[in-house]
Amino acid sequence: PCGRRSAEALDGFLAASRPVQCTFVTWDRYHRFVGYCRRADGVSVSAWMVEHGQALDWPRYSQGSYAPQQAKAQAAKIGMWSGKFEAPWDWRAAHAESSAPSSQPLGIINRRLVAQSGYSCEPRRYCSQISSCDEAQWYLHNCSWGRKLDRDGDGVACETLC
Repeated sequence: PCGRRSAEALDGFLAASRPVQCTFVTWDRYHRFVGYCRRADGVSVSAWMVEHGQALDWPRYSQGSYAPQQAKAQAAKIGMWSGKFEAPWDWRAAHAESSAPSSQPLGIINRRLVAQSGYSCEPRRYCSQISSCDEAQWYLHNCSWGRKLDRDGDGVACETLC
């Protein structure tokens, strides 16, 4: 339920000022895109999520960049701070063998796949934004939101293109 609430909060936050602009920084050790995202009004997505208790500052990677926002959320007891929880990095450390990410985590695009296909999971979430059947099928099989392109669940995305 916590992840669902955070996703809903993020959706509402992003809807208030579109488009969102993300700046690429690097690839992480699992070949995932790492970057900074801001809404059209300039508000940092990461800072907002932490400040509203929907995400945690992980000092190991952020060098404490979001510590003030996290302290504010914690003091206000909002989002995750309204109850008890275990930090994801603590949970993963306690369950190291069973929680190791796969080589292709669900919803995360491996940069080698992007290079081979020329596609990425940037916001093309509607068939009207997609130009070919191959592209639609790639999104269906490689993006966390891809199944939305297959309305009847038959395994064919954007049937008007295919």
